[in-house]
Formats: sequence, structure tokens, C-alpha cells
Amino acid sequence: MIFCDTHAHLYAEEFDADRDLVIHRALDAGIKYLFLPAIDQLYFQRMLDLVSRYPENCFPMIGLHPTSVKGDYLEELRMVREKVNDPEYHFYAIGEIGIDHYWSTTFSVQQEDAFRQQVDLSIIANLPLIIHTRNSFDLTIGILEEYKNKVRGIFHCFGGSVAQAERAIDLGFKLGIGGILTYKNSGLQKVVEATDLKHMVLETDAPYLTPVPHRGQRNESCYIPYIAAKIAEIKNLPLETVADITTQSSLDLFRIKND
Repeated sequence: MIFCDTHAHLYAEEFDADRDLVIHRALDAGIKYLFLPAIDQLYFQRMLDLVSRYPENCFPMIGLHPTSVKGDYLEELRMVREKVNDPEYHFYAIGEIGIDHYWSTTFSVQQEDAFRQQVDLSIIANLPLIIHTRNSFDLTIGILEEYKNKVRGIFHCFGGSVAQAERAIDLGFKLGIGGILTYKNSGLQKVVEATDLKHMVLETDAPYLTPVPHRGQRNESCYIPYIAAKIAEIKNLPLETVADITTQSSLDLFRIKND
């Protein structure tokens, strides 16, 4: 079986002591494709360094994370545009981007402007979007609905209702299903039950949101099979089917040929 982790911050400081071991554990577990969402300029070179070491397995994105939108966000966005247009680089998505009203609303106006600018950039660059939304789903998807039939991507770490899932899918987005699915009494289980598997992709958000039975520890990409197994249980499908469909959906979205 071959899996994708469509969202893992493997370049983060939490992996500095054993990053190569983490990558190899993922590869040994069948996670062949590791997609790396961007945060801001501070992490850009760390991400590229990891890609240079594992070019067949690690695939970078570019973008400005909503919680990194501060007073200098226009300078950050200038860098994003420059990198997207630089032939030296090959990015597979604009992300993760979005709107986050959980931690603070101090820069809410700037977050919305940064989001719109990056959605526009994704259309010009013909790249999928990786959407982060927290306490802001209606606002975020309302903006995306203005671009209907022009955008595609993943609602990262989806944790909304069945109705919200349907809105995202109607726009042509996949639902990023992660460790939250394995938590007791997770409302996400109802969404997975009601949603066709073709609309879902797997993710860890490593080092965050670790699935059961490792909840409370650092998350790693090698835990993807726990998430896949929970989907298989809920939908009464073989694990191989979950792996095959979610992997192919991921590769189709990012336009990568499965060898």
C-alpha cells in the first residue's frame, strides 16, 4: 500500500533532533508522498533543505499562514509571488493559507486581504489551495465561493459539519482528514460516514493533532495508517481501498504521476 501525507510540517523545530529517522519511519510505513505546507519566510529555507534531501518524497508548497499575517504581511506576500514566479523552484500548492480567528482577530482585515491575494495567485499559477480555517469557516468559504469553478484544493484539517463539508466539496475541494477522526466522540466521524471517499485525502499536520493510540505525543507522518484504518472502519472498506483512493486523489490534485 502507498499513502500520501498531504500536510506535514516536517521541517519544524520539533523534528530537528531526529528528522531523518522520522522520514524513514514514514517511508517504511508506506507513506511515499509527503507534502510540506509553507508558513512564512522564517521557515522557507528549512523546507527547501528538506526537499533537497528527499526530492522523490517531499513536495513543497508556498504561501503565508494566516497566523503569520502581521503588519509586514505585504512584504511576506511579495516574497511568495517572487518565489512562485522563479523558475528555480517548483511548488505544488499555495498553502497553507486562510483565515484564523481562533488565536486573535487583531489582523483580521489583513488576513482577509492576504487570503484574497493568494487565491488570485493560485489561479494565475494554476496551483491548488491548501485552506486553513479556524473559527472562520463561513467567511473563508464565502470568499472562495466568489471564485467558483476557478479554484481547487484541500480544506486542511477539516472539522466542520456535514453541511459545511458539502459546501467545500461543491467548490471542488477535498477534505483533509487527520488525527481528529480517531478521537472519541469526534463529530468528524459523521462527516466521513456521509461523504464519498473520493472527496477525502489523508493528512497528519505533524507535529500536531496526533491520532489515537499516540495522542499526546509528537505527531509523525508514519501515523497516517491509523487515520486510514479509522476511515476503513467507519465506511466498512478494506484498508487497501482507502489507501488507493486517497493516494490517487492526492496525486491527481497535486498533478503528480504515480510511479
